[in-house]
Amino acid sequence: MIYVCLIDHQKPLPRLPVPTLDETLKKYLHSIKAVVSAEQYKRTNRLVEEFGKPDGLGTKLHEELLKFARTKDNWVYNLWLEDMYLLNKLPLPINSNPGMVLPRMSFEDSSEQLRFAARLLSAVLDYKVIIDSHALPIDRARSREKGQPLCMEQYYRLFNSYRLPGIEKDTLVVSSSESLSPQPQHIIVAYRNQFFVLDVVVNNTRLSNDNMYAQLRRIVRSVEECEEPEEPVGILTAARRDRWARARGTLMEEDSVNRDSLDLIERCIFILCLDEMVPASKNHHVPTQTSNIRDDTSMAKQMLHGHGSKYNTCNRWFDKTMQFVIGEDGSCGLCYEHSPAEGIAVTQLIEHLLKYMEEVKKRKLERMQSMCDLPYPKKLRWKVNQDLKREILTIQSETDRMIANTDLYVLRYDKYGKNFPKQINMSPDAYMQLALQLTYYRIHNCLVSTYESASIRRFRAGRVDNIRACTEEALNWAKAMTAGNQLSADEKMTLLRNAIKKQTEILVQTILGYGIDNHLLGLRQMAVELGIEKPEIFKDESYNRANHFTLSTSQVPSSLDTLTCYGPVVPDGYGACYNLQPDFIVVCVSSFLSCGATKSEVFGRQLAMTLDEMHDLCMRIGNSSDQTAGVRGDSAIQTKAKALGKTHTADISSQLLTSTHRQKVVT
Repeated sequence: MIYVCLIDHQKPLPRLPVPTLDETLKKYLHSIKAVVSAEQYKRTNRLVEEFGKPDGLGTKLHEELLKFARTKDNWVYNLWLEDMYLLNKLPLPINSNPGMVLPRMSFEDSSEQLRFAARLLSAVLDYKVIIDSHALPIDRARSREKGQPLCMEQYYRLFNSYRLPGIEKDTLVVSSSESLSPQPQHIIVAYRNQFFVLDVVVNNTRLSNDNMYAQLRRIVRSVEECEEPEEPVGILTAARRDRWARARGTLMEEDSVNRDSLDLIERCIFILCLDEMVPASKNHHVPTQTSNIRDDTSMAKQMLHGHGSKYNTCNRWFDKTMQFVIGEDGSCGLCYEHSPAEGIAVTQLIEHLLKYMEEVKKRKLERMQSMCDLPYPKKLRWKVNQDLKREILTIQSETDRMIANTDLYVLRYDKYGKNFPKQINMSPDAYMQLALQLTYYRIHNCLVSTYESASIRRFRAGRVDNIRACTEEALNWAKAMTAGNQLSADEKMTLLRNAIKKQTEILVQTILGYGIDNHLLGLRQMAVELGIEKPEIFKDESYNRANHFTLSTSQVPSSLDTLTCYGPVVPDGYGACYNLQPDFIVVCVSSFLSCGATKSEVFGRQLAMTLDEMHDLCMRIGNSSDQTAGVRGDSAIQTKAKALGKTHTADISSQLLTSTHRQKVVT
């Protein structure tokens, strides 16, 4: 397996192409049609025509981008990384770091929690050995040039990267396995807001599960026996990035003890967070007196942000790429810093871990090293001056307000899963994206700019581009579905298939390297490099609206019953992350309570009704040859749909939505 893998690594992947300027501008104009007024569209069209002339500024910037691309393995990687992450000053929890909930465990006591944690540590370290030896099987495309190898670089950053805060810009620090400096052989264990160094290799031997369990017991007992309260330094990593950078600078200047502690955290393999109990009162709905089981929404919040400084938010170090969370009550998952890797690499890791841990249960007991040979885990110490103590209190308060403002809702839809759209010859992901579009339209009477991440790992150092799901075709279908009986079921089905076809076309073009967002970013950055004033096309209201992603969506597929969550990317937006299983769908919806127009439970419940409605429509029409042919489009139906307008009354129960939640329609 290693031999085959090495051969694949020696065969270079193709470089990411630079799309033609003309095609990108055409796609850009199409992408804004559903979200801007006709008058605004005309203004933008004129700007685009001027920008794209043979002697226009766009042509000059495009030629400069082509020169730039020839000097890079992946011309967009650093531009995208800075624009998406490193220049963003918002706090990492909720705004950037996703949380992932794993299948719930059942621990009778803390001993079972720690034994599970020990098995998890072994599984992670086993996976790291595979990564370090580059023996990980190469991922391959499952469609569209099926079998094509995919870039694996994201996997190799899971355990050797760290996001260093900066006042102007953060830095993604990635250590190389080929470096002359010794590789770290320790993890950090967080318990009750305190941090410990746990050496996983002692005397050139990796600790057994029993040894790791014994070391974890030592950590827990030492904290429980210590009566002296510790400053919750970890909360500093939840602050705005420039603010945390200044606080980190103060820590570094204050004492060498702080520098040593920071170094050990920043160089560790990963962090294990042993969380205290979160009460069932933190459920989305208050449980009955007889129920003490936490719901999906409560566990998602624990992984996303820790439930606040009174619970487990201070028991985190948000800059570290991988933080595994094991709760006292059996809640398990992780919070990961997003800049090194996408969700697919993390999901593959999780699937390996859980399978490995099941196998470990069946093995015979391992021989345990003598405890006298194992040094006690080292507690990290901090010297915190009065200014920093005040800063910690302020950040705790601000983080708690940010958490209280975050509205999360987990929908478990069990009437069908991805097998149904497959049976009627529709892409499950495109089907789900259209469900999200119709859901938004039913609530807000308009469509908005939508982000769906699309992997471009077919290319060297490939990360993502954006599938723009808000199309004119989607808008025409949404109008038809909310127009009552003005269109027949056959006409609605034709419009649905047209929208599915367009969504699938955009997906294919994007994963093959011909999306528009990365290209427009490259052109914009070339103007900066040349010292040219920002072109008018990028000052335009349409461009601002096109990049105000009110719907931020992502599919994180997994064969396991896991769910991933993240916060909205704009104050008036929704986050929607979904896992399509064969027979059910899990969606985590997020929004901010400070925006009166959005409510996560309203969106989630309406999404369930939308999925019912789409199923009913498809079942009424069936998958006849006439409907399959309908994807070619019917101009009369399209014209009829456009004429319906944007002002239909949202079809949603008054118990779910009040009039104060409605946004004004774009006109």
